[in-house]
Amino acid sequence: MSRQLDIAPLRSLVAVADCGGFQRAATSLHLSQGAVSQHVRRLERVVGRPLMERHGRGSRFTDSGEQLLAQARRLLDLHDDTLRSLAVDPDETITIGSTEHAAAQLLPPLAAALETEPSGYRFRFRIDRGPRLREALSAGTVDLVLQLTATDPRARPVGDLDLTWYASPSWRCPPAKEPVPVVAFDKPCVLRSRALETLAAHGMPAVVGAEATQLAGVQAAVAAGTGVALMATLGHTPAGLVPRDDLPLAEPIGLSVCPRDGLSETFAERTAAALRPLLTPVAGRVRVS
Repeated sequence: MSRQLDIAPLRSLVAVADCGGFQRAATSLHLSQGAVSQHVRRLERVVGRPLMERHGRGSRFTDSGEQLLAQARRLLDLHDDTLRSLAVDPDETITIGSTEHAAAQLLPPLAAALETEPSGYRFRFRIDRGPRLREALSAGTVDLVLQLTATDPRARPVGDLDLTWYASPSWRCPPAKEPVPVVAFDKPCVLRSRALETLAAHGMPAVVGAEATQLAGVQAAVAAGTGVALMATLGHTPAGLVPRDDLPLAEPIGLSVCPRDGLSETFAERTAAALRPLLTPVAGRVRVS
């Protein structure tokens, strides 16, 4: 029997360790769980001993499995670095998810920065609502997400997005004690909550006068004069709207980069580093009392 360690099974073995199980490893590698299990069994046949053993309802690495895992990481690093040094066209595509908030300002410079880095990946972007992106991240169909107010322990803080009130040029703030009409995304939405909380903190009643599922709908409703909206635009005023400085200043909202289990730590940090110059440093946040 010819004994050799193939790259694909070794990659599956590392993914099982990094992702915490066969199913998550299969999702991250875009394989079936059966294929990952078969890869591990193939490695066991090569080394002639078990690499995994049952542990409660799950499994864990044996001593031989831990030993091979350490060597597998070294072999994969050398393999991938060799391909990159030879400028081999990469097969792996990294999917980056983002909400619409400030996406028009954040994604172009991020894409430009990543394309110039020797990462060995191709990139594509997915724009969606925050809850759906978090579900996709857990499922492994998105590799990295730009999140607002992330609570995930894997998240890396990037900086703060300043928030600005926008209205149509003809809109007038209602008299005192009358509710301010707010245009917002459907629930759940952190900017919707931040807008209502900011007005309430300053004793200004508010009512959601219009809702939309997409940013274009929010901006259209604001342009129609139905109310004001709190947006993160990095200082780029949307067409047909004007900023309003006569409403309470809203606290900036934190942006984080959250990678899926098993994604390269180097890539996650490089993404965060590419975004940080565009945002206000977290330490510089000014809180509104």
